[in-house]
Amino acid sequence: MLSFYLISYFIEVEELLTLLARLFIKNYKSYDSPQVRGAYGVLCGVVGIVLNLLLFAGKLFAGIISGSIAVTADAFNNLSDAGSSIITAIGFKLAGQKPDLQHPFGHGRIEYISGAIVSMLIMFVGVELLKSSVEKIIHPSEVQLSTVAVIIMCASVCIKLYMAFYNNRIGKKIDSVAVKAVARDSISDCCATAAVLLSLVVTNLTGIQTDGWFGLLVAGFILFTGFKSMKDTVSPLLGQPPEKELVRKIEETVLAHPEIKGIHDLIVHDYGPGRQMISLHAEVARDADILAIHDVIDNTEKELFIKTGCQAVIHMDPITTDDARAVELKKAVAELVKKIDGRISIHDFRVVEGYTHTNIIFDVVVPFDVQKSEEELRQEVYRIIQEYDSTLNAVVEIDRAYA
Repeated sequence: MLSFYLISYFIEVEELLTLLARLFIKNYKSYDSPQVRGAYGVLCGVVGIVLNLLLFAGKLFAGIISGSIAVTADAFNNLSDAGSSIITAIGFKLAGQKPDLQHPFGHGRIEYISGAIVSMLIMFVGVELLKSSVEKIIHPSEVQLSTVAVIIMCASVCIKLYMAFYNNRIGKKIDSVAVKAVARDSISDCCATAAVLLSLVVTNLTGIQTDGWFGLLVAGFILFTGFKSMKDTVSPLLGQPPEKELVRKIEETVLAHPEIKGIHDLIVHDYGPGRQMISLHAEVARDADILAIHDVIDNTEKELFIKTGCQAVIHMDPITTDDARAVELKKAVAELVKKIDGRISIHDFRVVEGYTHTNIIFDVVVPFDVQKSEEELRQEVYRIIQEYDSTLNAVVEIDRAYA
């Protein structure tokens, strides 16, 4: 029966989401559109402001009549959430601005910055609640169970569940770390409010003053949520690796052209949601018609934009494809370096034959989590090559994998 009511509740929420989107957002189903993303972000922010202000007023009243520090602290948590919603709405509005002379790549990273500010506010509230709870434990005071307070707290849990569901769905559809952070914060608030409500019941049934202890529990929820949100919003600003699905799509699109034999040095530059640029090196036969290959590269860049929404810059790398000796050596060396780490690859492989020895020149691509220094890696490659064939002299450049 409970599951039936929950399903009914979320169906009604979904209908309300659709109604709000239809009323305020043109082409509301075009989630990849920057304009639609921005409109959804602002809508989430406005709804959050209104609901959190209502919750603040209700919980503040409940805290006053019950004398509970946990309830009052939970009220101010909602006030900070209202401030967070304001920042989220403003952030989306600013992020939607068109590129200009000072910001030729647009303003999309403002969305990440607004998410980071929201995370800091969440953590600030957590720290303040932690201090108040410790004081309450040291100097306990009587807490009164009030029917009005219980009703308000129960209503708060339902409203926050609604906000979590709404923001989580929208956050996934428009792929926004800021909106997803608000959704996580709402879930945390649900747990916090439930803990406060439990505190009121336990204190009045047993006479044991648990208000401060439950306040600590609420503070823990809030601090954990703030830390998680901060991590998710700061990572894109620092430069995180691209999604594996995006990398797969890029590789499939580029290698679908038979003239391109391989790719390396793939980098995805992130200037905010929907504002990414791709740079990569495409390996082509050294004796191919340069004009024909240039045409292939141009078409590939256009296809990447259509399929991924990312502007692409592709550098051509000529490689040897008609020299059996070079092809055989490249294949052998590619397998040899995997003895160091199975994820290591090579590119830009060249062979220079000599009377007493043969130089093999290539780049080795190593993941960042391989803890060896470049010199250690280079020496290990030398050793492996020498063990394979002492007449080979390896000239090695160490690269790091950005994708």
